[in-house]
Amino acid sequence: MPRTLIVEADGGSRGNPGPAGYGAVVLDPETGEALAEAAEFLGTATNNVAEYKGLVAGLRAARALDPEARIHVRMDSKLVVEQMSGRWQIKHPDMKPLAAAARAVFPPEQVTYEWIPRARNKHADRLANEAMDAGKNGKQWEPRDSRAALDTAAAPARSAAARAADEAAEVAEAPAPGWGAPDLGVPATLVLLRHGETALTPQKRFSGSGGTDPELSPAGRRQAEAAAVSLAARGTIQAVVSSPLRRCRETAEAVAARLGLEVRLEEGLRETDFGAWEGLTFAEVRERFPDDLDAWLASAAVAPTGGGESFEAVARRVAVARDKLLARYTGRTVLVVTHVTPIKTLVRLALGAPPESLFRMELSAASLSAVAYYADGNASLRLLNDTSHLR
Repeated sequence: MPRTLIVEADGGSRGNPGPAGYGAVVLDPETGEALAEAAEFLGTATNNVAEYKGLVAGLRAARALDPEARIHVRMDSKLVVEQMSGRWQIKHPDMKPLAAAARAVFPPEQVTYEWIPRARNKHADRLANEAMDAGKNGKQWEPRDSRAALDTAAAPARSAAARAADEAAEVAEAPAPGWGAPDLGVPATLVLLRHGETALTPQKRFSGSGGTDPELSPAGRRQAEAAAVSLAARGTIQAVVSSPLRRCRETAEAVAARLGLEVRLEEGLRETDFGAWEGLTFAEVRERFPDDLDAWLASAAVAPTGGGESFEAVARRVAVARDKLLARYTGRTVLVVTHVTPIKTLVRLALGAPPESLFRMELSAASLSAVAYYADGNASLRLLNDTSHLR
């Protein structure tokens, strides 16, 4: 009969989002002995991300001990326990790949989940705080007992060869983001093409879903054709998907015509609705709506004046569109023709970056970016804002 192992995991963020870390421990259910510990400083992250990361680390530590074991997970995060038990839906785009990574460690029938009060989760909580404290001081977390840590050498009596074998097994079990294990298969790759210029682009005017839906300018048509020539020469695109807005459709059709493909429209890829700011420059918005603009710049939850769309709302629908594409085009390379905000959002989500990172990326008209998505839920940014085909 397979043995049972207890996994206790926790995560925390000092700011939410803020400096974050996780801790996890694998326990013998009979003796309460800690068989393995794991902890890590994550940089800036939310509580929920840290808790999910702790769960994944704890499961992977248990699997390294015994892949056939029955696992009973105990956590003080009601959200994680209910979502992983299947009683609550996972709606947040940042949680879905983490939940998928957790489910991939053991067959679902081998794992059960139990919510416990924080007072009963002190061991994992201590590890998470140790990791955050270490990160604050620019250090890596180190276990108090090296025999209980899978990331370090085991007991001195073990041979160097055995330790090396363990380390190799850990790498195979827990690939870092962007480094897929050999059995993950061919990733689905989204090649992200921003549409060519319109008359509004050189003037840097807000141009979203709620404006005049402008067509490509002559310069924009030349850019679309240059992108088409470059992508045809690469020969890797297997499907073309576009935002329904005119400037994207025209760009996508130029590429699809060269590739002999049809354009499929995806509503979730449209640009942000900028409300009353549509057609205005940043300076004009600053002059007319200074307080609203400051609030929008300070929080992804704030929408532009006049019924616009917040970046949080955009992220939700873009994540839904992404998941639909990944399900439809598993293992294929797809050209996605869309806008500034959806592309930056896909990049941000792939990197696990905070919403304010949207303001720290440059994305030129008709530029190419690319993200690869693996079966374990990890994503790898392959390209960002490439304009070499326009020169």
